[in-house]
Amino acid sequence: MTTETTPLNDIIATRIARQGRITFADFMAHCLYEPGLGYYTSPGRKVGAEGDFYTSITVHAAFGRVIAREIAQMWRSMGSPAEFTIVECGAASGRLACDIMDYLAEREAELYQKLRLVLVEQEPSLESAQREMLAAHIDTLSWVSPDEFASGEFTFSGCLYSNELIDALPVHRVVMSPEGLKEIFVTFNDGEFGEEAGVPSTPELEAYLKRVGVELHPGQQAEINLNAPQWLTAATKALQRGFILTVDYGHPAPELYTPRRKLGTLLCYYRHQTEENPYIRLGLQDITSHVDFTTLMKCGEEQGLQNLWFGEQYRFLLSAGIVEEIEEIERSAVADEEKLRLRLALKKLILPDGGMGDTFKVLIQSKGVTAPTLLCQRRIGG
Repeated sequence: MTTETTPLNDIIATRIARQGRITFADFMAHCLYEPGLGYYTSPGRKVGAEGDFYTSITVHAAFGRVIAREIAQMWRSMGSPAEFTIVECGAASGRLACDIMDYLAEREAELYQKLRLVLVEQEPSLESAQREMLAAHIDTLSWVSPDEFASGEFTFSGCLYSNELIDALPVHRVVMSPEGLKEIFVTFNDGEFGEEAGVPSTPELEAYLKRVGVELHPGQQAEINLNAPQWLTAATKALQRGFILTVDYGHPAPELYTPRRKLGTLLCYYRHQTEENPYIRLGLQDITSHVDFTTLMKCGEEQGLQNLWFGEQYRFLLSAGIVEEIEEIERSAVADEEKLRLRLALKKLILPDGGMGDTFKVLIQSKGVTAPTLLCQRRIGG
């Protein structure tokens, strides 16, 4: 496999030479999170027109404003407590948190006065960018490291949300062989990275598939995200009472692991182009895989969460307030040309048939809240 050399090449190659082949999960973790060199732990714009991919938050502030509407409804469903914490995991530039906080400051003054905003961030260098982005809300803002978040020492009541976090957690790759399930390992020989199948590094991989009732077909490859349930377990322990809102692209397990996806869902992104080869541009391109929402729901139930709502992003947005946001734009004093541009931008968030509207899903889980009523539970159209 061809490689385009970066500083990570030699580092990962040396590790393989020292310890032998490594799991793809370890390889992906090095590429994305190696201190100072990984895709998410090195300087540079990752999203938007200047980056490698778009997310819902880069399309329009209405995405964050609709989430803010739902967060305010969550607060009311909890009895409007005197203290309420919003936690974002993987906040990047802080743009989504800013859009949410701007809306709450403008429209939900009573809640805003009681708010605490906590960002759980892997990369310390992002703090300055987040501090600048959230300057208007700096009095509410604090940071927690992932280690502290997972330690059990950090606790809160309120709402934890994430946007495209789970898809970037390192995954194992497996393939079904005539002898049974094999794991795909990463090798380095003759100056090139390669792959070889072998006995799975942990029995958890086979147990994972059995747990969601999936049996891969012969020759079928798939990704297994053992980090996702671990992350949700940590989040559930930290959450004393409230909600977990997860936005990401993915599917329930039967659809995710369908035989139609013979090669799995692993993809790389570089300058708005998709790339199937993860062994080039190490640390310079994003590596992702689709989220298994069935496991998140099952894991949540086992940890004491209630699955309140799951569905496509467009259904969530239409029920929770995107129409009201569009109507406000139409009533505003901005020029007609700008209104048209904004309408077209918002369509990206809600159009189904392969767009962001149905590729992305939203899962809302609750803990310790009796019979909550959320905006997204409203029927679309009345």
